[in-house]
Amino acid sequence: MKLAALSSGGKDSIYAIYNAQKNGHNTECLLTISPPSAESLLLHYQNTILTKLQSLSMNKPHIYKISTSNNIDHEIQMIKNAILDAIVKFDIDGLVHGCISSKFQINKLHKICNELNLKLYTPLQHYVNKNYLTNLIEDKFHFIVVAVSADGLNKKWLGKKIVTDDLSILNNLSDKYGFNINFDGGEAETFVTDCPLFKHPIKINRAKTMWDGYRGIFDIQEAELDYNAR
Repeated sequence: MKLAALSSGGKDSIYAIYNAQKNGHNTECLLTISPPSAESLLLHYQNTILTKLQSLSMNKPHIYKISTSNNIDHEIQMIKNAILDAIVKFDIDGLVHGCISSKFQINKLHKICNELNLKLYTPLQHYVNKNYLTNLIEDKFHFIVVAVSADGLNKKWLGKKIVTDDLSILNNLSDKYGFNINFDGGEAETFVTDCPLFKHPIKINRAKTMWDGYRGIFDIQEAELDYNAR
């Protein structure tokens, strides 16, 4: 299929694109809708502006839109408008999304795709076990934590690149505090700095960590493609 990818910049959306490519599909463009706050039910908030660097590194066209409201109907219309742009510009016949287990998101996206006569492709839905993060690392995905909002995940995780040595720690914390080890329920948000899809990794030059005692964000304020790294 010729696909557009709804991309937040996090591990799930980029890994969905990677899996789509492995399965013989072609991602024609990336779609990003940036919400006004983290209260959005459908959209990732943190550092979405940096999806422009990811699309540049992947050499993929990028449709980027700014939403002015977290109202669910408004967000659905924003997603639909971005997809309509992709249909006109790239003649897509499907949408790829990194949903793992959120029935709410999948149902909303299914409805949008049905209205537009597109297929919804969600290749990560079988990743509901504790091997998901292992698979990401084994497939050479480099990603950092950019937001946390769950018991057991404290300030030290903000800005941290997740590596193999962290997995047993996260497994233990997940068992103790009951959060989803895949971060599929919003317990944490991530940002991909490098992967096999990228021609050049993303170098973070300046960032600010904010922590209120329970929730925290790693706000990337300046980043660029590292052309010397390849």
